Formats: sequence, C-alpha cells, structure tokens
Amino acid sequence: MMPLIWLLLAAIPAAPAEPAVVEAVDLSRYAGKWYEIARLPNRFQRNCTGEVTATYELRPDGEITVLNQCRGRDGKLKTARGTARLADPKGSKAKLKVRFFWPFSGDYWILGLDADYRWALVGGPKRNYLWILAREPRLDEQTYVQIVELAHRQGFDTTRLIRSE
Repeated sequence: MMPLIWLLLAAIPAAPAEPAVVEAVDLSRYAGKWYEIARLPNRFQRNCTGEVTATYELRPDGEITVLNQCRGRDGKLKTARGTARLADPKGSKAKLKVRFFWPFSGDYWILGLDADYRWALVGGPKRNYLWILAREPRLDEQTYVQIVELAHRQGFDTTRLIRSE
C-alpha cells in the first residue's frame, strides 16, 4: 500500500517544461526594425494602437539597444528605450534579458525564427508574454497561422492573441 503523501503527490500535475528556443540566432541579422503582428495582452502595451515596432541595434559592448514604439490612444507616439543582453553569455543566443527600468529585467526568448529572418516568435519561460514579429507590417495569413500553431505547441494560450492594427 502506498503512503498517503505519495498518492497526493501523484495527483499534482507536473509543471510544464519551459518553451524551447531556436537553436541558433545571428544577432547581427536579428538587429533592425521589426513590426508587431500580434501579442498576448500585457500591461505596458495596453494603450498601444496602430503600428507597433521594435528596433534592435547591436552595441560595441555586446549589449543591444532596444527601441519600442507605438501610438497611444491619444495619437501621440509612445517610446520605450531599453537594453538587452544575453541571459547567459556562455549559453544560447536565443535567450535574452531586456531591461527598460533599472533594476527590473524581463525574459526575451526567441522561440521561432524564419530562416531568412522575415518573422520571429518571441516569448518568456512563464508563457505570460508572447509576440509575433515580422520585418514587414503584414504577414500572409498562412504564415501567421503556422506561427500561431508553433506558439500553441509551445504551450501558449493563443486564443488570447491580439492582432496589431
């Protein structure tokens, strides 16, 4: 007969594995301007409307300058500047830490990436953030559906995605 504690522990579902990141990222190719195609709702973008962009620039010190821009509901341009760095300098280049407000930083994991760097799927290990980005303001519907399916397979709640205007 099993002890009661083992029965209770067996009833607790295992924590989901972290989402998988892409195997390789050339950060010099990743740098540049990206357009947000869709995102999970988040508090820091709740007033963004219209075109949303993220621009990444490699710096000589190895960090990356981040510039996020969108239009607020009042029509004014909203800008957030930050820096990104490798989460583990000896680890994957697909796992970054982004900081907009010292001392707080967030995870920025590249979960999917087109071979030609035309689109990217970015999220975090807790699955509370997710973005679909592209080099152009629009993605064809077939590609969009494939990226959403990739996010769904990674355990993200894709029913909550907000498509950018």
